[in-house]
Amino acid sequence: MSIIHDFEYYKPADLKEVTDLLDRFGTKAKILAGGTDLIVQMKEDVRAPEVVIDIKGIPKMNEILLEDNTLFIGACVTFSELIESEIIKKYFPLIKEMSETVASVAIRNRATLVGNICSAVPSADSAPILLVYDADIITKSSSKERTISINDWFAGPKKTVLLPEELVTGITIPLPDKKHAGCYEKLGRYSGEDLAQAGVCILVFEDLHYKVAFCAVGPVPKRAYRVEKFLKSKEISEKIIEEAKQYLLKEISPISDIRATEEYRTHMMGVMFERGLKKAVSRLHGGGNA
Repeated sequence: MSIIHDFEYYKPADLKEVTDLLDRFGTKAKILAGGTDLIVQMKEDVRAPEVVIDIKGIPKMNEILLEDNTLFIGACVTFSELIESEIIKKYFPLIKEMSETVASVAIRNRATLVGNICSAVPSADSAPILLVYDADIITKSSSKERTISINDWFAGPKKTVLLPEELVTGITIPLPDKKHAGCYEKLGRYSGEDLAQAGVCILVFEDLHYKVAFCAVGPVPKRAYRVEKFLKSKEISEKIIEEAKQYLLKEISPISDIRATEEYRTHMMGVMFERGLKKAVSRLHGGGNA
């Protein structure tokens, strides 16, 4: 399938050139990084931007850095690069675990973490992990730079708070200062290029502080604060898990669509939450994967 409409293509050499172009063209322009969403949408005539701005040649956009106990992931870093990064493997293995569930190898070689959250689909795999890690999104325009909490990022299905004149330059994540472990559980119909039917991410800390976030079971990915409040300072037991599930079911609002029914998603979220919580606790105490 070919792209059937004309557009202007720019490949800026630096950030200033990008922001100047965004000032000039505004909503007529779209940013191209991995292109796994944008190019498909253009081929299917879902989107027809007048201008495409390719940012893959911008310095520092491909960097993965850990400085002052803060991780930086550039806007052009792919999921494959996250999987292979020694920094990610050592300090944020949960990001690696999540990245390995994204689509197929071919897609992971192109798709970016930043692009995943900018698409803002309810099933975005990276969102629950970024939510439990309290990530920040760094944006740049010609007039200012903004730091936006991931908790404030999603404005609705396929909508974010990013302004037309802004570019996301990267994501920062603070390295937790306490011993912790985590797990990402994803439900899909098959291995390969399928979106999540449901997803839940859990972090557990040695002081019995818990963080829980989900995707694909509501209009936007989000934290399950009522579940976290209930679990705080509690040792995990079968009774506690069953009670926590009831709080979780009050947090989600799944729908029926081509991939799963509301009832199936609701049931499986309980199963995945229990499985993920037990796995995270086991990992904290040295069981399972490192």
